[in-house]
Amino acid sequence: MLVLLPPSEGKANAGEGAPLRLESLSLPGLTAAREAVLGELVELCSGDEEKAREVLGLSEGLRGEVAKNAALRTAGAHPAGEVYTGVLYDALGLATLDAAARRRAADSLLVFSGLWGAVRVTDRIPSYRCSMGVKLPGLGALAGHWRAPMAEVLPEAAADGLVLDLRSSAYAAAWRPKGEVAGRTATVRVLHAPTRKVVSHFNKATKGRIVRGLLTAGATPKDPAELVEVLRELGYAVEAEAPGKAGKAWALDVLVDEIH
Repeated sequence: MLVLLPPSEGKANAGEGAPLRLESLSLPGLTAAREAVLGELVELCSGDEEKAREVLGLSEGLRGEVAKNAALRTAGAHPAGEVYTGVLYDALGLATLDAAARRRAADSLLVFSGLWGAVRVTDRIPSYRCSMGVKLPGLGALAGHWRAPMAEVLPEAAADGLVLDLRSSAYAAAWRPKGEVAGRTATVRVLHAPTRKVVSHFNKATKGRIVRGLLTAGATPKDPAELVEVLRELGYAVEAEAPGKAGKAWALDVLVDEIH
C-alpha cells in the first residue's frame, strides 16, 4: 500500500543537525527536478525579500520564512515525519506509533511537496516554505514542473498495490495515477455527516486518524474494495461506489459526526 499525503503549511524548526543531502532522499529519479527547484528557491530568497514574499505568497508575519529558504543548503535536516506538523500530522501521531507501525509508515507513506516533489517520512529535510501553488520565476508553476518526473517515478513506487490518495487538489495536480494504477487508487473525501459538507478540520484530522488506524492495525488492503471493508471494520462510516469504467480511481466518502 502506498499512501499519498499533503505536506503541512507550518513546519517544525529543524534546529541543529547535518545539512540536506539531496542524493540521500528516496525516489532518486526526482533528484534533478529537486535540484532545479532548490536552486531557484534559494536564489529567489537570497535576493529581493519583497519579491520573494510576493512569489511565495507570504504575509508580513511570515517574512522570516524568506531567510529560512535562503539557508536551505546549510540548515539542519531532520526526518520529514518530524518536520511536517499541523492537524493531519497531529492526528497521525507518528512519534507515538509502536515500532512495527513506524516501520509500516516508513514503507508506505509518501508526502508530496512543492520543493521536494515527494519524500518518505524518514527522509531528512530542512524546514522550508514553498507550496505546490507557487510559480518560481525560472521554472513556472511547480505542479507543472513535477508532472513529467513524477510520471516516470511514481508508478514504480506504487508497484502493484493499493494507492490511497489523501492529497489536497493542489498536490494531486503534480501526479494523477493513470491506467492500471488508477484502477488501484482510492481518493478519500471526509464529510461532516449532518451537513454533508467538507470541513477543513474534520477532513485533515480524520485523514490522519485513518492512516494511523491502518498502520496500527497492520492492515494491508490490496485494492479499494478491500480498503472500504477495512475502514468499516475500523469503525468508519464509508460510502463508496466502484468507478463506471476501468482506469478510474475509486472515490470514497467518509462520514464523520464530530472529532474527539
